Amino acid sequence: MSIARICSRAACHRPAVSTLTYVYADSTCVLGPLATYAEPHCYDLCADHADRLTAPNGWEVIRLAPDPAASGPSDDDLEALANAVRDAARPLPPQTREQTPAPGAPVEVIRRGHLRMLQDPGSTAADGTTDQP
Repeated sequence: MSIARICSRAACHRPAVSTLTYVYADSTCVLGPLATYAEPHCYDLCADHADRLTAPNGWEVIRLAPDPAASGPSDDDLEALANAVRDAARPLPPQTREQTPAPGAPVEVIRRGHLRMLQDPGSTAADGTTDQP
């Protein structure tokens, strides 16, 4: 469950779109895109409060404009998704050699993609009989 971050200003319940940080050593306020994680010494602001932001006398405000191309999926994201779909749809290669499981190891019954169904060797044999008394 994802909880949307709201504006840090008192009595404002609009969604946050920008993050404000202070660099006290340089007397600078930095207003940029919404940070990935909420930080304790940063302030999340809605669009209205971010636009009306003013700094104390003698302080500088640096406004970092978000890159519009970075907000949507990139070509690399689309290619990675297409490759994942191709890999999932590709049939499994035939087994070239028989693998004998180690004694007491689980036995693979069936495989679909990256999922495997294992059978406990001590629970039931292939003919339906039980190894345990």
